[in-house]
Amino acid sequence: MKKFVKISLITVIIIFCVIALFGAIFIGINFAKYSYLELDDNKLSSSSLSIEIYDCDNRPIKQDNTFNNAYAKLDLLPCYVKESFIAIEDKNFYNHNGLNYKRIIKAGINNILSKSLKEGASTISQQLIKNTHLSSEKTFQRKIKEIILTKKLEKSYSKDEILEKYLNAIYYGNNCYGLENASNYYFSKSSKDLSLEESALLAGMIKSPNKYSPITNPSNALNRRNLVLSEMLKSEFINEEECLTAKNKPISLNLQTENTNRLNSYSEASLDEACKILNLPAKEIALRGYKIHTYLSKETQDNLHKALLSEDFKSADHAGIVLDTKKHTVKAFEGSSAYKILNAKRQPGSTIKPILVYAPAINEDIISPSTQILDEQLVLTDYNPKNVDGKYRGYVSITEAISKSINIPAIKVLSYVGIDKAKSYAEDMGIEFDKEDHSYAIALGGMRYGVTIKQLAESYSAFPCLGKYAEAKFIEYITDSNGKILYHNKCEEKKVLREDCAYLMTTMLEETAKSGTAKVLKDLDMPIAAKTGTVGKGKQNLDAWCVAYTPNEVCVTWVGNLDNTPIDVAGGNQPARCIKKYFESTKKENLEVFTMPDSIIEKEIDLISLENAHKVELASPNTPERYKATALFSIFNYPKDIANNFTELSQTTFSIKNLGKGKILINFIPQRNINYKIYDDKKLIQEISDQTLEQNIMVNIDSEILNIKESNSNTFNENIQTFKIKKEEQKQKAPQKKKWFV
Repeated sequence: MKKFVKISLITVIIIFCVIALFGAIFIGINFAKYSYLELDDNKLSSSSLSIEIYDCDNRPIKQDNTFNNAYAKLDLLPCYVKESFIAIEDKNFYNHNGLNYKRIIKAGINNILSKSLKEGASTISQQLIKNTHLSSEKTFQRKIKEIILTKKLEKSYSKDEILEKYLNAIYYGNNCYGLENASNYYFSKSSKDLSLEESALLAGMIKSPNKYSPITNPSNALNRRNLVLSEMLKSEFINEEECLTAKNKPISLNLQTENTNRLNSYSEASLDEACKILNLPAKEIALRGYKIHTYLSKETQDNLHKALLSEDFKSADHAGIVLDTKKHTVKAFEGSSAYKILNAKRQPGSTIKPILVYAPAINEDIISPSTQILDEQLVLTDYNPKNVDGKYRGYVSITEAISKSINIPAIKVLSYVGIDKAKSYAEDMGIEFDKEDHSYAIALGGMRYGVTIKQLAESYSAFPCLGKYAEAKFIEYITDSNGKILYHNKCEEKKVLREDCAYLMTTMLEETAKSGTAKVLKDLDMPIAAKTGTVGKGKQNLDAWCVAYTPNEVCVTWVGNLDNTPIDVAGGNQPARCIKKYFESTKKENLEVFTMPDSIIEKEIDLISLENAHKVELASPNTPERYKATALFSIFNYPKDIANNFTELSQTTFSIKNLGKGKILINFIPQRNINYKIYDDKKLIQEISDQTLEQNIMVNIDSEILNIKESNSNTFNENIQTFKIKKEEQKQKAPQKKKWFV
């Protein structure tokens, strides 16, 4: 047994030594391979960078693409500013030669155990090299390059010079590169005027600017800031009283509004997309001299800009976006906010109904535009939905429910489809849901996070594209400094709806633009479909949307405040008027009609069945023109039953009451398709037609016979009911009393 253990131990040691040897050889080879790498002083010192971005006609976009154009001098900063970064990022910064070997060994062991490269153990010097000279890929080769360049950095510059360059190179979120830019953006002040708690907040952000953003994740940012303060206390940079005082202060931002236009410009959106495509930070794209060629149409952008300027949003955040439906590209985008609107998710309100509720129901052959739904008070187990106006309309068609944005029918139809199936359709059209989005409230846009303006526009593009969806792109291609193409967009469409479903949705949304909540657009005199949405809390509105599309373009406008300050705007007002203004300027390009696919058929339906029985039935050959209408259906879901309203005559129930003196009261509920003739025996005394309300008719008759003849437009179809009226009984005279006198 001891011999076996001894052999096993020796074997393990030999294997370990072999692995260590090969590892050392591998590292040695790579160190030799990359030893030629040199520091680039321009990358370390450049304080003003710009990126060349072009529109669809290859003209430079004249928007501010310059960033990192302010610089913080280390000797002007309060001591606690630089100490906050050292405390959280590299406590031994002034004592090591660029590498922290203890942290490297510890991180290496953890990476081996976790089978990943999650831990980097980077010092401030290493981070500076990584942010200025290398890509963000996590490989051993990149780590070796980082170590080689870090050693050269430490030999070339002093610790204070390295720290200054580091503070001016790292990313603080919201397009802020460098401490001075971040201080100006978040606090509207120079970095030399930062307070202790503000310094700790910025130092805490750099590990993950999105996760620790004081704008979008304030609770995470607060916890991270307080961690930095605790580390400063441990390092004896501050005392307990200073630490406690700073921790007790809330996060107080004073966002710079001068960057609003740049932050929500087409250029900024294109740059963000380029960073994702290339997996590079914006600064690296600028340093490498890459050029971004976009789908921006200057004319479209100008028209959108003028449309947004035409309305008074009362200082509320707002944005507009225009997509090319055929190419799935972003032709124009503009927003106004201290935050990035394009990335912000907002509750969509009623604009989600066509995507989540009605399109899935049509595609599943559950409803058609003519289907009748009972709009009534609805009480669910844990949800008590109401219509916006508090009214209930009885039976309404699906078209009317969409056009007038009635809530109850949307919830009922969602229950017919099923929440899971409906969500899968919406997800295929680019809508993202949180795991908590699993109640009927989502039918009305009640989502935990919601949608972005771009996601909503993309989802609606599936309708004019007859069921085809694709993510819209800002960038057509990217070239390097020598003109070599590094990326070229390839649109990948996928079928998410049947053609007939998409077309039927368009016809209903066209009605919304004609007579519904988006009727502001009715005077455009072009094929246009639309949907509005307003999100409220109590009596206050938080978001207002309007989505409209032609066969060629989708335009979405949004008004709200990303800090959730209430607004005095509704979707059918300013957002809809903006869209009207935009499409008025593009009328020539948007006169093309929506293409009706072969899978759509027209059928004549019986209006009496629709009105009385709330059933969609085919009109019979005997149905008069005024009692039938033409409706559109999918070939996969159309009515087969023929109405019998003009082939059979259902008998009406009459209540006859003799009031005396020849007066007769007749009570009944008529049917609109039936004519009623009342006869005194054979003499016509009254005729009633085209009525549906309860009737109380008083007639005078001379005979004992009352006839009521029922007939429809088919003269061969009639019915006569006869009623015998009892004669009025004579009242007997009371006997006279005998006189008591003679």
